[in-house]
Amino acid sequence: MAWTWFHRLGSPPWIYGFSGRLLRFLLPLTLMLLVVGSVWGLAFTPPDFRQGNSYRIIYIHVPVSVVSLAGYYVMAIAGAVSLIWRMKVADIAMRVAAPIGAGLTFLALVTGSIWGKPTWGTWWVWDARITSMVVLLFLYLGVYALYEAYDNKALASKACAILALVGTVNIPIIYKSVDWWYSLHQPASIKFTGGTTIDPSMLYPLLLMIVAVYALYVCLILLGLRAALLESESKTKWVQQEVMEQ
Repeated sequence: MAWTWFHRLGSPPWIYGFSGRLLRFLLPLTLMLLVVGSVWGLAFTPPDFRQGNSYRIIYIHVPVSVVSLAGYYVMAIAGAVSLIWRMKVADIAMRVAAPIGAGLTFLALVTGSIWGKPTWGTWWVWDARITSMVVLLFLYLGVYALYEAYDNKALASKACAILALVGTVNIPIIYKSVDWWYSLHQPASIKFTGGTTIDPSMLYPLLLMIVAVYALYVCLILLGLRAALLESESKTKWVQQEVMEQ
């Protein structure tokens, strides 16, 4: 059964149809989660006793940061599948994930700078966490640019997959940077082991926003994947039939 599902994931027509059905309910659910989470976090949570209202950007900064890191694993896994099994859908998913991940990482850096100004007194410092996030941004952009630089797209896919896999070493560095080196960043507020350091009134909307941004990431991946499949399979019978039905 699992192997059957794995083969289905390599079928462009099946992926296109399945993603369309999934998006029908995932898009409105994502919109609802984003609206509820952002309004709850930005308007109804109490001010922080040290940072006042400036901390509220956490409801944007933390979710996009978390998902930008998880998104790199998605890109790397897709690259590994493409490299090992020569699966076309995985190759397309890797390329679709690169600009989406770069956008999330850029937003994380921008919101972090905005948060840093009132908190640290400066827009930017080259501490370990920020520097490793900049590296993450360049890794995402590197995968995208590397594919565009090659005329031989089969060779380009292999090079991108290798770069994506090598770049995974940066993800644990980002996670642990505040523990390994002196940093202006505070330690993690949400912990899977031990007690969390954030009050429940602030924690619950933050968790909701993290779920919302994960859902948004899935929607963007599926939409990008569908568009790329139509482009790459434009001469196939199933795409021509799909276009005629629309």
